[in-house]
Amino acid sequence: MPGFELSGRSGAPVEEVWKLLYDPTRFPEWWAGVETVRADDPAGGYVLWPTGYPDFPMPQVLRGSRTEGRVTISCQVSDLEFVWRLSPDKDGDGDGTLIHVAVALPERESHRLAGQREVITDSLHRLAALAERAAR
Repeated sequence: MPGFELSGRSGAPVEEVWKLLYDPTRFPEWWAGVETVRADDPAGGYVLWPTGYPDFPMPQVLRGSRTEGRVTISCQVSDLEFVWRLSPDKDGDGDGTLIHVAVALPERESHRLAGQREVITDSLHRLAALAERAAR
């Protein structure tokens, strides 16, 4: 299965990053290419609309484990999976968060690998910066 992993750091506490990562209605604020989200499924499902595609709803499933600092997002249309992990940055000033994301694509979507790497790189930076602003 094609995929990649990226890591970054936010100066915000884990709790601030978690709030943004675990709430899909906040994704348009930091996830590049996400224009709108409707989250009304109590089982963790939600629908997102990519930027520029108002007629292309994409059902997703979000699963999280706060104790493990992990949020898994699975696209029900293209079977992409994003596993985000948060941990305290013990080497930094003590208040920061290490953010790690692993992305897996099915073989039939491998042509999207470079584009997904670009989107997630941008999104990782935006997530870190938004959490820092919220923490101030």
